[in-house]
Amino acid sequence: MNTTQLECFLAVSNFLNFSKAAQVLRITQPAVSHQINTLEDELGVRLFQRTSKSVRLTREGYLFSHYAGEILKLTDLSKSRLRASLEERPMRLGIGCRNLVEMRLLCPALERMRQENPQVLPLLRLIPFDSLENLLTEGDIQLMFATRGSAPKRAKYRELLHCPVVCICGESHPLAQRESLTAEELRQQYGRIAVGRPPICPPDLFAVQSRVVAGRDETKTFFCDNQEVIYTLVRTGYAFAIMADFPTVPMPGIRSIPLPEFDSLSFGAVYLPEERSPALRQMLHYLEESVKPANPA
Repeated sequence: MNTTQLECFLAVSNFLNFSKAAQVLRITQPAVSHQINTLEDELGVRLFQRTSKSVRLTREGYLFSHYAGEILKLTDLSKSRLRASLEERPMRLGIGCRNLVEMRLLCPALERMRQENPQVLPLLRLIPFDSLENLLTEGDIQLMFATRGSAPKRAKYRELLHCPVVCICGESHPLAQRESLTAEELRQQYGRIAVGRPPICPPDLFAVQSRVVAGRDETKTFFCDNQEVIYTLVRTGYAFAIMADFPTVPMPGIRSIPLPEFDSLSFGAVYLPEERSPALRQMLHYLEESVKPANPA
């Protein structure tokens, strides 16, 4: 038994006319007759007495009309409540970050999303880059960040800002007073360097880092598991590091010194081409607005 059968039955019982019922239901008269016949076969009773001139309900048809109306009412109520539940259910947007800098970059966009689109709930993931790429492909997250050179090949890349390559150090470090530096200067002096490997360090930044590390004594190098360790060693004065500078995400207690010989890195949002939900589009817009002051003129 299905709702089409019930709708046809109630229409015919109301008009006692198959042709009129077909017009109201916007289907053909043979289709109405077919639905009534299959319903009668399923119930094992005759619902209508039909002649060439008239149609009238049988006793069984009269009794069944009450049940049919209640069933359709219950069906409509169920659909209505389900739609209301879906409309009230918060939309979820999975966002993956590799480090706390990316998390902090998100903050202005997330705050705006909360104020203007409170029905969208972010699901934030802070895990290594390779795992994020898998989550993006599998649909567990819809958005992540990367430099242009490290974005997954099948993903869509939207540039947000250009990040200058800088040397970072603590405020008390000997380098803190310099206005600019070169890779050659860093390679020959100024103590220990804290480094990370791909995927912690994007390949395009890793190439710059490698130029500084090349030829240095291993005892002068900290090999770190994540960027948070690097920032901690830098802030406490144990080491300097080579990083991409995010002008909109200041790091307290850390000085950034330009390395003019290196080009800025393109940094942006990454998502699958087929994934363009309203929540994702809105978040991309908020991200672009929040970093706009940092974009080159």
